[in-house]
Amino acid sequence: MPRVKGGFRTRRQHKKVIGLAKGYRMSRHLIFTRANQAVLRAGEHAFAGRAKRRRDLRQLWIVRLNAGLDKFGIKYSRFIPALKRANVELNRKMLSELAVKDFGAFEKVVELVKPHLK
Repeated sequence: MPRVKGGFRTRRQHKKVIGLAKGYRMSRHLIFTRANQAVLRAGEHAFAGRAKRRRDLRQLWIVRLNAGLDKFGIKYSRFIPALKRANVELNRKMLSELAVKDFGAFEKVVELVKPHLK
């Protein structure tokens, strides 16, 4: 069988990578090897960044909860176990939303949990 050169597929793949590197500086958006390295690294950072965003959001919810609980003189570290003992199945995100947007409802949740504090 005759040899088939992969010109079309190679060119298509190179154009795809160059397109993904659009907006990068210097040779990183012009030269395939540099662009390929840059796109691969950008993908790694994007992957790690998605996990980091989840960590950051959880931290934010905890800070908001702590600030909301401060008005009742309760610490977050004591509130969460008491919440479990009271069988309240609201997660940190929902509790922080209540603390920020609907303080009256948050206050009722805290009153419900207060007898279970140790």
